Amino acid sequence: MLIIKRTVFGRVAAAALLALCALFATMDTTRAAEPDSTLVIETRDGPHTFRVETARTPGEQARGLMFRRELADDAGMIFLYASPQPIHMWMKNTYIPLDMLFIAADGKIARIERMTEPFSEETISSGAPVTAILEIPGGRARALNIRRGDLVRHPHFGTR
Repeated sequence: MLIIKRTVFGRVAAAALLALCALFATMDTTRAAEPDSTLVIETRDGPHTFRVETARTPGEQARGLMFRRELADDAGMIFLYASPQPIHMWMKNTYIPLDMLFIAADGKIARIERMTEPFSEETISSGAPVTAILEIPGGRARALNIRRGDLVRHPHFGTR
């Protein structure tokens, strides 16, 4: 009887494991979540609008855009912080190059790190205290002539 129970248990465990594998196989970890806000960057050439996801929790901020294989030209992710602080990022497990825009409390871009290297564990620092980082597809900052000092309009900065 003990052998039968073990066999039944083994079959149930194997079936459960297969069901979990099937579930994870159908999950698309590269698909962007629905954007939850928009922001506008005011440049010398005019405004540029981005649909952005917000990384709110420490877990969301740690994951960022890891494992994504694509990002639309007008999409991005914004990381928000309650108070100005130096921020350090990296590209571990990130498949696509990104432009990182480090944004001061007044909504002005303090620094831009262009075309970050996918999978790099090198630290990318804000260089100054900031309250947000915007990640957009690599090369978009140059293509749209986004520069240090440009204004980011978003509720976080009180600029709409």
